[in-house]
Amino acid sequence: MPKMKTNSSAKKRFRLTGTGKIARKNAFKSHILTKMSTKRKRNLSHTSLVSAADMGNVKRMLCIGK
Repeated sequence: MPKMKTNSSAKKRFRLTGTGKIARKNAFKSHILTKMSTKRKRNLSHTSLVSAADMGNVKRMLCIGK
């Protein structure tokens, strides 16, 4: 069988943490930021974890696990 190909867009957007979880960046941080409060922009700049419901799809795109 040929090797599985990693999804190119997924490998740019997600990374694996040390404990095996998948980290992601928050949305709504690209443009039209003037109407957003400073606190909201600051909180959006931190990374978040992928939810359990989406974990299987993301792992499949990254070719992690089985």
